[in-house]
Order: sequence, then structure tokens, then C-alpha cells
Amino acid sequence: MKYNRLGKTNLRVSALCLGTMMFGDQTDAMESTRIVDHAREQGVNFIDTADVYSLGKSEEITGSTIRGDRDWWILATKIGNKMSPTTDAPNQDRYSRKWLMQECDASLKRLGTDYIDIYYLHRDFEEDGLQEVVSALGDLIRSGKIRYFGVSNFRAWRIAEVVAECRRQGVPLPAICQPYYNLLNRLPEVEILPACGFHGLGVAPYSPIARGVLTGKYKPGQAAPADSRAGRADKRFMQTEWREESLVIAQKLEAHAMAKGFSLVQFATAWVLANRFVSSVIAGPKTLEQFKPYFAALDYPWAADDEAIVDSLVPKGHPSTPGYHDPAYPFIGR
Repeated sequence: MKYNRLGKTNLRVSALCLGTMMFGDQTDAMESTRIVDHAREQGVNFIDTADVYSLGKSEEITGSTIRGDRDWWILATKIGNKMSPTTDAPNQDRYSRKWLMQECDASLKRLGTDYIDIYYLHRDFEEDGLQEVVSALGDLIRSGKIRYFGVSNFRAWRIAEVVAECRRQGVPLPAICQPYYNLLNRLPEVEILPACGFHGLGVAPYSPIARGVLTGKYKPGQAAPADSRAGRADKRFMQTEWREESLVIAQKLEAHAMAKGFSLVQFATAWVLANRFVSSVIAGPKTLEQFKPYFAALDYPWAADDEAIVDSLVPKGHPSTPGYHDPAYPFIGR
């Protein structure tokens, strides 16, 4: 396993990070344990969950699977999204000091640990001030409940604002950013990734296979598999990744990868890791069999022709098609 320095910290994380979003939902406890055990055997030391994943169940399963070897793992979880979709309680999401303190304690309890290595702000709320957020995070670091904090789904200007507020308050700077970045969505190359490099944040992108499009299982002009996101007509997927142009690109890249003896999943993962700003890439499998192929991506001999074919299909800094954007994180410029 290759280990990379996380931004300007002295922390070393595995090039592959195990994402556990499926744990407690489509992945039961037994299969989750098999996945974590395999990750450990392969040298993975970075694992990622969130309070909102399966409304806490993912944290519970993740915590139980790593408890016997806790000090090996760099454990990351997140806060920010509403934990109960049926409640209208005004202080049970976002980033008030009250909720940050309360929900951090709740995550620690679910995880069965007394510290979190990386505590992410799961999404940005641009209308909320950062002074209170940064102050509370500083107190959590000083208390020993969290070791580092990071940001997820933040735009570059807000990353810069977080850094500036940390400096004003004497709080350690954010250690990591988690953007949605893959070869069908190259928008982070414009400002987010350079901002992370400038300010010293490590980068751990999620969804390197574009929520399944870059597996090659979707064929242009054909019905999607019934058990897939497209087959279930997942609203978020249908508005973001489900584009005929992307399916065509995936087929072309799959042929290129297979000619070199690799799968499209491995090629797409290797492409993300070939970016100089990336510290680790998050693989979020549903099954152990889905997880195993990712490891060969670490051995992909990335070359100029690989870079060239991607650039020819999806230009630098652009998505595969106009309008490719996750509606969960709307633009605010107009």
C-alpha cells in the first residue's frame, strides 16, 4: 500500500480510503466486516463515514469493525446534514455550537471511540457565518475529541474563508477537503484543487467512478440494470450522472483500459490518483467483490496517452456535458 502525506499535516494516509456510506443500508454488518477486514489486510488505514449515513447505523458498524485495531485507523466522520428527516427541530443540523458539540458526542458514542481523527463539515451553508463554527471546532480539537477537521463539498472561496477565520482565531487549519471529483466532472480543477494546494489541505475525492457510470455497466441506448441507481431511477443520479454522452465516454475509456489489461474502475481510480493534489481516493463499495478491483488501480502505470485520451473526451476543468451538476449543492451566483 502507498501512503501519502495529508496536505501539510504530518499524517500519512493510504492512497485508497474505504468509504462506508453503504454500511447499514445496502451492506449488512457481516459483509461490512468482510470489507473492512480486507481493507486492513491490504494496508488501508483511512476509513470514512458520516453521521447521516443510514442515520447513524454506518457509524455504529464502522466503529464496531475497527474497534479491536483502533489506533491503526485514521477515522473520519462528518456533520451538517439533518439526522432526522421527519423533525423540524431548528438546531439539529448545520453548524451551531450547540449542534457541533452535541452531535460530535453522539458520533463518538455510535463509533464507540473517544476520539475522531478527522471531523468534516459535510456541506457548506454559505449564509452561515464561520466564526462560531471555527471557534467550536477549535474547542473540539483542544478537548481531544477530534484531531483534525476538514471540509466536504465546499467551494474554493469558502475554503479560503475557513482558512482565514482559523488564522484569526488561532485554530489549526483544515487538514483536508473532500470534493466530488472524477473524470466526468473536472470542475474542481478550476479552483477547488488549486485552492487546496495553496492553503495546504489534503484532498480525498469521493465517487471516482461517478456513482457507477465509470464501471461500464451502463450501455448507451440500452435499459439500465434493474438493481442499479439508474434502474431504480434515483433522483439525484438521474439529474447528475445519467447522461448519454457520459455513457459513450465510459465505453471509449473502457476499451482503452482493457487494451492495457485493466478495468474501467481501475483506470478511473488511477486517473484521480494521478492528480498531484490528491492524497487519497474514496472507494465506497456495496460488496467485497466490488471493493477488491480498486487495489489494482494503485499499480496502473499512468502514462501520457492515458492523460491524452481523457483530455480529448472531457477537457480540463469541464464536466462531460453542460449542466452536469449535483442538485444537492446548488450554484448560488445568480
